[in-house]
Amino acid sequence: MSAPTQPPPEPELADDDVQAIDRFRNTYRALIDELSRVIVGQRETIEQLAICLFSRRHALLMGVPGLAKTLLVSKLAETMSLKFSRIQFTPDLMPMDITGTDILQETDHGRREFQFVRGPVFANIVLADEINRAPPKTQAAMLEAMQEQRVTVLGNEFLLEPPFMVLATQNPVEQEGTYPLPEAQLDRFMSLIELDYPTEEEEILIARTTTGDSLPELNHLLTARDIIALQDLVRRVPVPDHLYTYAARLVRRTRPTDPTAPAWLRPLVAWGGGPRAVQNLILGAKARAALHGSYMVRIEDVQAVAPPVLNHRVITTFAAQAEQVTAKEIIRRLIDETPIA
Repeated sequence: MSAPTQPPPEPELADDDVQAIDRFRNTYRALIDELSRVIVGQRETIEQLAICLFSRRHALLMGVPGLAKTLLVSKLAETMSLKFSRIQFTPDLMPMDITGTDILQETDHGRREFQFVRGPVFANIVLADEINRAPPKTQAAMLEAMQEQRVTVLGNEFLLEPPFMVLATQNPVEQEGTYPLPEAQLDRFMSLIELDYPTEEEEILIARTTTGDSLPELNHLLTARDIIALQDLVRRVPVPDHLYTYAARLVRRTRPTDPTAPAWLRPLVAWGGGPRAVQNLILGAKARAALHGSYMVRIEDVQAVAPPVLNHRVITTFAAQAEQVTAKEIIRRLIDETPIA
């Protein structure tokens, strides 16, 4: 009789990476304290933004006007010494308004030459405000920058300087005159981060903070080089094999045609998450583990990032909408029911 097979040893970090994660955790705590000087509440939103940034991914912010989305993103860039730009998407916005274009200019020698003038996409953190208000051609220009880390203007390619992150917002209140993002384009975003109304105590504090003197300048805690190094560190955070299996099982159960999908889900979901959802679950869990000072991804890391990663990838049917069943409720039930091992 053969001896039982021993499970493979759990992966481990190098000593230098362990120390780097300790510093990362302390820096993240300092970042939260610094942002709290101007941002009231929104701790979970800040964490989700940090997860996307250190995963080298992009995020879609959903919230009604007045929830300090622009202020939050601009102050996040300020604390990290990053170049920030905001693009207000409108129905008449053209791709060259984002990427830039060649302009005929006169040189010092009296000659006229075309020179490329960079657009607002050439920044480290780009806030694409109300991205669903722009026509599809303009959305495609932004999505090329997100996916390829470069832009193409008149046949010439221009690389974007890392770190590069796009935070797009959609206004859930007004739908007239909008061009909703197709599901294939939504899949380019790592997370859908939903911002809710503040509590009564937070709203009173917001009124006190924003109706007095000008907001304070925040300390610079990181540089672009530091962020790139931390992004590399996140990739090295080990993941136990059973969590790879759990992430794949969870995503596969969101697909109504998959044999593992529960019977109750099939009439409620039209489309589920694809392979990019599994990748983002693992990457997001790695980033969250590092932010919290963990040297290995834990099950709670995967489960914590699952709702924002899957929310915009689970497309509900008319039957679900008639029964007022949301994608968030479906995902939460799947998390509770999917076996860990």
